[in-house]
Amino acid sequence: MSLPTSAPAPTRARHFPPGFVWGAATAAFQIEGANTEDGRSPSIWDTLCARPGAILDGSDGSVACDHYHRWESDLDLVAGLGLTAYRFSLAWPRIVPGGKGEANEKGLAFYDRLVDGMLERGITPYATLYHWDLPQALEDKGGWRNRDTALRFAEYAAITHHRLGDRVKHWATLNEPWCSAFLGHASGEHAPGRTDQAEAVVASHHLLLGHGLATEALHGGRRPAEVGIVLNHYDVSPLTDSPADVDAARRLDGQQNRWWLDALYKGEYPADIVEDFAQWTDLSFVRDGDLETISTHLDWMGINYYSSFVVRGLDAPAPAGARPTPWIGCEDVEIVPNGEPVTAMGWDVVPSGLTKVLTRIDRDYDAPPLYVTENGAAYDDQVVVDGAVQDDDRIAYVDAHLSACLDAIDAGADLRGYFIWSLMDNFEWAWGYAKRFGVVHVDYDTLERTPKASAHAYAALARENGWA
Repeated sequence: MSLPTSAPAPTRARHFPPGFVWGAATAAFQIEGANTEDGRSPSIWDTLCARPGAILDGSDGSVACDHYHRWESDLDLVAGLGLTAYRFSLAWPRIVPGGKGEANEKGLAFYDRLVDGMLERGITPYATLYHWDLPQALEDKGGWRNRDTALRFAEYAAITHHRLGDRVKHWATLNEPWCSAFLGHASGEHAPGRTDQAEAVVASHHLLLGHGLATEALHGGRRPAEVGIVLNHYDVSPLTDSPADVDAARRLDGQQNRWWLDALYKGEYPADIVEDFAQWTDLSFVRDGDLETISTHLDWMGINYYSSFVVRGLDAPAPAGARPTPWIGCEDVEIVPNGEPVTAMGWDVVPSGLTKVLTRIDRDYDAPPLYVTENGAAYDDQVVVDGAVQDDDRIAYVDAHLSACLDAIDAGADLRGYFIWSLMDNFEWAWGYAKRFGVVHVDYDTLERTPKASAHAYAALARENGWA
């Protein structure tokens, strides 16, 4: 394909393996809207959006992209780009409004239509059970701080699989549980907006327990299911080889990466991070058999990758009253700009970090086949004419990260697919509608969709299975 001049051209012809999965990803709360229709109950994100100052632009997800009513044309976009897979999430408060008990027929019927629509268009569905929209009814009873929520999650997984499992083969339990636990309970940036570091550790364990119980429920159903989990990983490195910088990198890597990977694939939490957490919690909430459940067999694993961290240890922690950090006990750690270009989110563009993340998991863990389930970038897109966007920065970003995927495959990583984030501009959590990640532009006044230049470039790469 012909790349814009701002995008570095590949230095040699390389292709992805035969059968490589090319897809796009979205999340229910970010695109569906219709938050009070057809029996859907409030989620923790509806509640957070109503809190003054919680969302940058004061917006909410009540309309979002109105995907609930426009799903057919949205699937036409996926098919029109030649993509053969679509990663979407199911809204727990739409399917089981009370968080437990009776299922909502109208909610299940919506996902029936959505899945059928994918299959009619030759698109393979990849369903995520939990992309952060916990029913508020469960949060009122303690949310992920309450062990009971893990049990309710397994029930919800069984209900959904019973209804959709004849057509959906690929299931993810959780999306980025680090965000749910640490951004949701330590820094308070995400729902439910709490700032208690001990609670964050409790929530992290119950999220993983819920994952394990849901995995068992999916594998135990009457229909075959390929089950995975989606984690957000960063390559973390110290600024220098000083003891303070090295320890800072150890702590962030431990909480961001190893806490989850060790539990899932080794059946234990990393001893150094358990020791770090001792001043906040003794992990007495971890019961016999929990880690065995958490480390139950997985069929695949999803990696969401956006950036990497270079860190240094400070001489003193942040002053009192400073914004809480999502990493527990890391007030004396600073993320240092590494001099690379940054996205509109302020995130360093580090494609090589994706190679390192994928090869590390392949090297250090007995992990199943891998998928890049999210990768993409927000930029300050400029509409040229009639909604058209020539987003050369995004084209270059995706190109470089796909090249990094090929580097990981060449190094032996068993990478099976790539899902771009995101199919369309949408509600970007605490940022509201201020940041655009989509390869399809959404006019938030008219809700009209227009594929950006990056959508066409990505479609061409997918058709060619790499670069010709």
